[in-house]
Amino acid sequence: MSSKPLHARQLSRHALAAAIAMLLPAQAAFAQDAATAAEKATTLDTVQVTAQRKVENIQDVPVSVSTVSGEKLDALASGGTDVRFLSGRVPSLNIESSFGRAFPRFYIRGYGNTDFRLNTSQPVSLVYDDVVQENPILKGFPVFDVDQVEVLRGPQGTLFGRNSPAGVVKFESVRPSQELGGYGKVGVGSDNMWNVEGAIGGGLSDSWSGRASVLFQRRDDWVDNTVAGPNESFEGYDESAVRVQALYEGDGFEALLGAHARHLNGTARVFRANIIEPGTNDLVDGFDEDEVALDGVNHAELDSFGANARLSWELNGDYTLYSITGYETLDTFSRGDIDGSAGPYFTPQLPFASETADGIPDHAQWTQEFRIESNYEGAWNWQAGLFYFDEDYDVESFSYDSLNFNQQDGYERINQTNESWAVFGAATWQATDALELRAGMRYTWDKKDLAVEEYFNTGFAPCIGPLLGILPPPVRCTLADLAAAEPDGDLSASTDDEQFSWDLSATYEINDDVNLYGRIATGYRGSSIQAASAFNFESIAEPETSTSFEAGVKADLWDKRGRINAGVFYYEVKDQQLTAVGGAANANILVNAEKTVGQGFEMDFQAYLTDTVLFTLGSSYSETEIKDDDLSVSVCASCTVTDPLDANGKALIDGNPLPNAPEWTHNVTLRWGIPMDNGGEFYAYTDWVYRSDVNFFLYDSIEFNGKSLLEGGLRLGYTWNYGAYDVALYGRNITDEVQVVGGIDFNNLTGMINEPRLWGVEFKASF
Repeated sequence: MSSKPLHARQLSRHALAAAIAMLLPAQAAFAQDAATAAEKATTLDTVQVTAQRKVENIQDVPVSVSTVSGEKLDALASGGTDVRFLSGRVPSLNIESSFGRAFPRFYIRGYGNTDFRLNTSQPVSLVYDDVVQENPILKGFPVFDVDQVEVLRGPQGTLFGRNSPAGVVKFESVRPSQELGGYGKVGVGSDNMWNVEGAIGGGLSDSWSGRASVLFQRRDDWVDNTVAGPNESFEGYDESAVRVQALYEGDGFEALLGAHARHLNGTARVFRANIIEPGTNDLVDGFDEDEVALDGVNHAELDSFGANARLSWELNGDYTLYSITGYETLDTFSRGDIDGSAGPYFTPQLPFASETADGIPDHAQWTQEFRIESNYEGAWNWQAGLFYFDEDYDVESFSYDSLNFNQQDGYERINQTNESWAVFGAATWQATDALELRAGMRYTWDKKDLAVEEYFNTGFAPCIGPLLGILPPPVRCTLADLAAAEPDGDLSASTDDEQFSWDLSATYEINDDVNLYGRIATGYRGSSIQAASAFNFESIAEPETSTSFEAGVKADLWDKRGRINAGVFYYEVKDQQLTAVGGAANANILVNAEKTVGQGFEMDFQAYLTDTVLFTLGSSYSETEIKDDDLSVSVCASCTVTDPLDANGKALIDGNPLPNAPEWTHNVTLRWGIPMDNGGEFYAYTDWVYRSDVNFFLYDSIEFNGKSLLEGGLRLGYTWNYGAYDVALYGRNITDEVQVVGGIDFNNLTGMINEPRLWGVEFKASF
């Protein structure tokens, strides 16, 4: 733990943010001067993306898109970090989790979903190797042996479809090739952290090639339990993953077959009771991030497996037919001490104990897409396709009595199925030498069914009845009792949605280096269902639709020694699905906001300041607002709410920003290399990410407003044999920033903090 007082660390953090902000204009000016002066400077590589389902130069695509690849991806992923390391590393992207490594929640331009239930959907779609990862647990697959990450800001409702109104995060693994190649990486660090990766691939025959890659990560527990609870310590994990691919390349036919698996074992996210000073959003005096007092069991495990087949046929030279088949399955269980303490209970600071678990014991997802695209030489080209999605899984929820030897006192199992069909198409017209127009459409049919199959509860809130004054607790509540408490007596629910989405865009070429673009697009997220349970009746959120307007410029600068992509946007979401989480009544209810709006800008800039100094800057501003005069939600048990309250004591949230939606994000990297005559290079690489303050919940409160966060990384290394070998000393969160980054609001001022500082050393060999 840092010995520096919290207030001093706060001053240092803001001073460092200010210093970076003042440095940026000077760096940009220096880049221009250096580029002008240099006779032969290093140039930036062309970035190829598949934002429109075909390979294109990022500068020609009329979509706001950012990428992370190569050395930057390696540096950010140092230290065994999970997919959350991407948060803030591209403009407008935020990622957070109350499940730790297992269940990331993605937000783009402030637009996301805070719901922590395992049957939830998100408005940011994640696509791994062309296969959508719908369940939120699937979205946490480790990032290794990845060629590139693309962040496509939404809506992406035509070519990528349902549940992508906020955008798409797209991962593309390194493909097999005929050339023998691969890499091996070993890293060790603080808290006995190990990060081991490797990949090997090459030709298997004249037509077949293959590639296999593996990952192993582990870290010891670093948070000690100060009471004699079931766990002595927390926050450790071990995780392994594997991916195998086989590529067949024939005459006019290609088949890329893949399979992947993941295993995670460790502790669940640690909740910490009463760590926020009442009336402020400061950590309490004397807070120690290395210690916690918990009397509940904490454990998490996850196994997942998937396979895919991506086939393509060349048809008469003018058309290409694609078939993409995907299968995903998972099994997960996570148990935690939700009240974040070991008592004493039944006090104003800890009204009651809460210990729960959630899991998915059975899951299957199938997807199938057929797509055909034209390859004409003329001004027109098009693509069209069919998409099918089928998902069937069970979700189990458990509750435990922390005061009675952590014995189980509640259980619920639900089953949810989701079937979806879609037909889509897109066209491109080169109207003039300078002007290109694009259009797309998609029609989606979406059906969802949910049923409560088993239920019992003998805890302090055994059924909905006690909340209504009908049943005096304690009572054993059964499935029949739960059904009787429901207004219609039915514990199943179904939705059936149909939606048409479209987009129009244009690119205008000012010259060979500068393009202007504009885009209007719509998106859609299907209905969501929450089952009835101990605290809540069943709730259904109707479909949400979004419409976005954006315009921007994409330019190569100084003979391709610099590059800038920048744009402005405005979007409206009609009937946005929101989750009223927590509150004194432990509500967890789906609601629809009449409308929400967002507006702002994004900018990606990179340039070689000299032949050996590369500078990048990403920046975004996203202002979001809920617009619904009548929408109210339950509020926290012990925080200071600043919203007006209705007659029932609920907060009226009209005018509030969306939760976990920072207005500002900035990221900066700087790499300086010193080449050696023998093909070696000494280098220094630093990266910094900043996000402004965020609300954790739909209502405004002083305590559950997370402070701005600034984290930095450093990497000092040496490469030799022309980059084939690399050894480096690295650090993550090098200023030891400690902030509350999430909360639990129904019981007390419980919070979660960011990842600790990490130092390590890493060796990588490529061949």
